[in-house]
Amino acid sequence: MRTTIIYVALCCLSLAAYAQKKPLDHSVYDSWESIGAKAISNNGQWVAYTITPQEGDSRLVIYDNKKHRSLEIPRGNRPVITEDSRFVVFAITPYFSETRQARIKKKKSAEMPKDSMGIVNLEQWQSWKTPMVKSFKTPEKGSGILAYLLERPQSDKDSTGGTPLVIRQLASGREDTLQHVQEYVFSKPGNKLLVETSVAKKDPLSRAGVLLWDVTAQHADTISRGDGERTLFSFDEKGQQLAWISTPDSAKALQRIFRLYYYTPGQDSGIIAATRGTGGIPDKWGIADSSKIYFSNNGQRLFFGTAPIRPPKDTTIVDFEVAKVDIWNYQDDFLQPMQLKNMNRELKRSYLAVYLPATKKVLQLGDKDLETITTADENDSDYALGATNKGERIAMQWTGRTLNTAWLVNVTDGTRKMIKEKLDGQFYISPKGRYLYWYDMKGRHWFSYETATGAIHNMTANIPAAMFDEEDDHPDDPEAYGKAGWLEDDKYLYVYDRFDIWQVDPSGKEAPVNITHGQGRRDKTRFRDVQLDEDEHFFKKDQPLLLSAYNETSKYNGFYQLNPKSHALQQLAMGPYAYQLPRKAKQADTYIFNKSSYVLSPDVYVGTLTGKTPSFDKAVQISHINPQQQQYNWGTASLFKWTAYNGKPAEGILYKPEDFDSTKHYPVLIYFYEKLTDGMYNYQPPAPTPSRLNIPFFVSRGYLVFAPDISYEAGHPGKSAYDYIVSGARALAQHNWVDSTNIGLQGQSWGGYQVAYVITQTNLFKAAWAGAPVANMTSAYGGIRWESGMNRQFQYEHTQSRIGATLWEKPELYIENSPLFHLPKVTTPVAIMSNDADGAVPWYQGIELFTGLRRLGKPVWLLNYNNEAHNLVLRQNRKDISRREQQFFDHFLKGAPAPQWLQTGVPATEKGVNWGW
Repeated sequence: MRTTIIYVALCCLSLAAYAQKKPLDHSVYDSWESIGAKAISNNGQWVAYTITPQEGDSRLVIYDNKKHRSLEIPRGNRPVITEDSRFVVFAITPYFSETRQARIKKKKSAEMPKDSMGIVNLEQWQSWKTPMVKSFKTPEKGSGILAYLLERPQSDKDSTGGTPLVIRQLASGREDTLQHVQEYVFSKPGNKLLVETSVAKKDPLSRAGVLLWDVTAQHADTISRGDGERTLFSFDEKGQQLAWISTPDSAKALQRIFRLYYYTPGQDSGIIAATRGTGGIPDKWGIADSSKIYFSNNGQRLFFGTAPIRPPKDTTIVDFEVAKVDIWNYQDDFLQPMQLKNMNRELKRSYLAVYLPATKKVLQLGDKDLETITTADENDSDYALGATNKGERIAMQWTGRTLNTAWLVNVTDGTRKMIKEKLDGQFYISPKGRYLYWYDMKGRHWFSYETATGAIHNMTANIPAAMFDEEDDHPDDPEAYGKAGWLEDDKYLYVYDRFDIWQVDPSGKEAPVNITHGQGRRDKTRFRDVQLDEDEHFFKKDQPLLLSAYNETSKYNGFYQLNPKSHALQQLAMGPYAYQLPRKAKQADTYIFNKSSYVLSPDVYVGTLTGKTPSFDKAVQISHINPQQQQYNWGTASLFKWTAYNGKPAEGILYKPEDFDSTKHYPVLIYFYEKLTDGMYNYQPPAPTPSRLNIPFFVSRGYLVFAPDISYEAGHPGKSAYDYIVSGARALAQHNWVDSTNIGLQGQSWGGYQVAYVITQTNLFKAAWAGAPVANMTSAYGGIRWESGMNRQFQYEHTQSRIGATLWEKPELYIENSPLFHLPKVTTPVAIMSNDADGAVPWYQGIELFTGLRRLGKPVWLLNYNNEAHNLVLRQNRKDISRREQQFFDHFLKGAPAPQWLQTGVPATEKGVNWGW
């Protein structure tokens, strides 16, 4: 009896706790936090990470993993831990309120609040700060040195001459200052610092040139003098050789000619290595100022870009007297909108060339017939991959991609050999350059080409599992599952099937080996390699592999470790969580990662390796963001299963309020796209939405949210959506806790289309919200995706819309799947978001849907956020639509009073004054 009383009392306390929790409202967004940049020191002792609110001031946290203490720095950002693990250098951003006020006052860029810089001495646990810092740099592989460039004081009206560069010895605090600096670059080992200086009008002693600062000697030598612009500075791996490009022409010159300069110890100054007219560079070509310059790892090659020299602009033409016209020609490689979209990129296009310092010879490797060159072995290999899709581009209009041709390029003499043409797939080169390889989408296998012998091998022909996406339901050839990487010396390639990892021999001599022993397929768990070292180009022979794991049945995520010798798999973690991939300390068995679930914010954890085995379960949580979540009625996420109308098993995510009571009746919102259950354990912060449903917000306020997965039948995407969405809704409605008379739909883009289609087929739903929907596939088929400039035909014939035929071949399918032709059957009130700067779906599609329903006297509303994108970008617009979505569904599904914008609308004369809320 006493036990029963205690149990009842505890239940009452639990219910009281739930009752005390508040529903989320629109005021909570700004303070909700997320983890931003993260870094771990090479010795594993120190972790730096930023905590960022949605709106407001971020903060930097430095955590001592040895002494378990933290240091918090307000407004700290962009942390860098030095190579020797002794210092953290970071930016300190201005107060959010100060920047906001400056924007309100329309301050010019020079008058805006500026960043400061901070340094924390990790051994002494002390910080040092300095104001007005434009940028800072530390060597990639060196230690003990820092350079930072100061902002120009607001009192200094001279915009010329650069600004002071301070070179700081981190251990001693000694600082040297160089004046009038424009650009600066450290060598990778940190032994040299290259500095570009310029002339300042107010300083008669200032000189333009290039200085080479010796970090040990703390002294600068001038290696280039004279007026002109210098840029694209680059060191070799040892910090000995360096290169840059320069032009004596001013930025206002009608035509600018650049020269490639090269410097090596022993020279008095940099020498011209290449320019217009240099042997090896094509006639009327020159050095491109838009490409990268880089040395090979062994320092024997210097790679740079060249391009045709464009004629100078004709200054005799008066702009306002010239016709403005775009000329579309059916023979163009790319449609005119795509050309215009990519015009700046094309104007900056360059083609790879190489300078050989030993012989002072230049070789042109790429050109207009072979635009892309990919080198290997850290640019040391004698072979490179050349690839082009020239001659195959027009078909992109209806296929969405191009066929590609591969060439083997000899870097030592520039000769070429064609390897394979018109591949439906992408080409790659192995780390050492011994093989070119590719996945053939039509052949559905991985192939290799041996550069030494010219032999081609089907590497995966004897693998019993499919290398292609088994679940792909597009009317097109399926993509590959992908590749994990190469074993050192190009010995083996690791490729994926749906679940497991296979070792394949590129030489074709050895049979493929399933290195995960088929455990992935047996357990329905997808194994994928996790690259812990971003500098890693290949797997080492005895290197343990950390694998991410995702179970398709339970939706659990986790990690396994694969022993390369025994191929034994060891489970490290597996559960109802989502993980951000770990980052490991380079010189210690310590790593950091983010862990979260639908109910747990993505916090930072630190773990160690015990016996070379990652100990995920014993990792220490070092951040604790969003404690305020405990004050609010949150929710749960669970898997819901049923049978779709097509007879196939179906599943989706069901979100319930934290205070869910099975004796109550809840309104339901159904949100969908294609398949969403992979993300069942993802954390979803309450945030103003770019267009999708704000799931935690609605769940907190007493809605059930259901997110069904959808599989498609080619030619019938609308019916497929109906089969899964409506069958799922009716299966859910079998439960007494579902208010089957108050179910709504919400979808964006492809989801918006499906909303528009489904409400033409059933009156089950009380209200619907369609964001950026396609209403008429016949008019959308020939339209332009303005964000990319591509025509939309490929989308209907091959990709997401899944019609699988041209409009002329199967017009009946375009009509069947277009909501516009079925609008008389609509009874569901529907709100549409369709924005006039949408770069993916033409906004007139929303207009067609709105005007059609309006003509038929159906309840319909359209929101056009002016000059906004497919998904809302501006935060004020996101906040606005979040409020309107709540008002819309609260009115139709909960009986709340209709706001003005729903009831009577807002006249254009009141735009910007009356929001109609």
